[in-house]
Amino acid sequence: MTSVLWFRRDLRLHDHPALAAAIEAGPVAPLFVLDPALVRGRWASANRTAFLLASLRELDAALRARGARLHVRIGRPADEVPRFARDVGASAVFVSRDYSPYARRRDAAVARALTACGIAFHARRGTLVHEPEDVRGAAGQPLTVFTPFYRAWSALPLRAPLPAPAAIPAAAHPDPGALPALEALGLPRPVDALLPAGESAARARLERFLAAPVCAYAETRDRLDLAGTSRLSQDLRFGLLSPLEIVTRARALPCDTAKFVAEVAWREFYHHILWHHPRVLREPFQQAYAAIPWRDDPAAFDAWAAGRTGYPLVDAAMRELAATGYMHNRARMVAASFLAKDLLLDWRLGETHFMRHLVDGDVANNDGGWQWAASVGTDAQPYFRIFNPVLQAKKFDPEGVYLRRWLPELCRVPDRYLHEPWTMPLQVQQAAGCVIGRDYPAPIVDHAAARDRAVHLFEQARKAATTAG
Repeated sequence: MTSVLWFRRDLRLHDHPALAAAIEAGPVAPLFVLDPALVRGRWASANRTAFLLASLRELDAALRARGARLHVRIGRPADEVPRFARDVGASAVFVSRDYSPYARRRDAAVARALTACGIAFHARRGTLVHEPEDVRGAAGQPLTVFTPFYRAWSALPLRAPLPAPAAIPAAAHPDPGALPALEALGLPRPVDALLPAGESAARARLERFLAAPVCAYAETRDRLDLAGTSRLSQDLRFGLLSPLEIVTRARALPCDTAKFVAEVAWREFYHHILWHHPRVLREPFQQAYAAIPWRDDPAAFDAWAAGRTGYPLVDAAMRELAATGYMHNRARMVAASFLAKDLLLDWRLGETHFMRHLVDGDVANNDGGWQWAASVGTDAQPYFRIFNPVLQAKKFDPEGVYLRRWLPELCRVPDRYLHEPWTMPLQVQQAAGCVIGRDYPAPIVDHAAARDRAVHLFEQARKAATTAG
């Protein structure tokens, strides 16, 4: 029985349940569909698409080494998948489950079209460690607070990771198609600093991390001046690595990896939230804050996006994002808090900006992180706890290594002034070649005053919601 393996967010051969099921059924025709609704839609990103295309090229090479090859189509999946399945004489299409509102609508449309052709549609686990239906509270309800979610998630048994197949029986097709160039998709040039793409590069990053850094993860993950994170986020985003394999191997190490595993669980938590509450992609989870009077200040947003706020940590974070398509997680929290709380700009503006640039941009995790920072989401940062960008920089980049890397205009600023350059006496500014207001901006907002303003508005919104209720 010929079947189609439709790759989406699972661009690997290791631990791939849908691929294993397709191989068991008989000859396999691997397929990837470049969907214009995703490539050029609401979350279009040149960085992410460039990484995707490079990963697909390696996936094709890996498939060829096992006797198959990747077939490529461009168009609406509801049109392309059934057409391809009919062309190869398939009786079934296998996929790994996907969880966003768009993915669910897309898969339902594809399944209907396939059914009309007499072709089965089989969705398998593999994108997450545990499925949204599996993690429940004592009364069977979905969980919206991380701590009980993590307890329930951690208590579930793990299936054994699957090895990569040694060979794949191929279903021939006369027209394999071809991956287009990025420009042909109507996207601009990506940044030059993208990490190597593809499953082999992802597995090399995993091996490096598990060899030692994971054991110090709890102590180093927040340090901006150290290489203390896993750098696996884009690999999980595109399914170059199996989250189940990552968790299984991390738990088996002879050191405490609980904090790292918990971060993988945070990723799953936001996917489960999106599955059960798809409205969060358009509105805050906490309806009490739906009426927050966000400011309309395009100049302030532009200063934030360009890394010209006058607060070094925020600016370094935004410039790292622009240059690399990546931002350290601690920096993400501070930058997001600054936009939503200090500038009082709608968090959805920041959510969109991040999705435009982040190689690891994931609608569930990005939305969950932004709602957390803006104090409007599930399990959110309390509205009265607002990141102080100066104190955060002093704590997590004490010697200014991160700041100087991304803010060359501050390179000669003495350490005592680096985190608050506006406090430099004029003669020190001149000696450092960093005159505030000329070489580096003065703060565009006073943090203490902005904090008081944000707390007041959130308190008003909460009281109004309570009264209305």
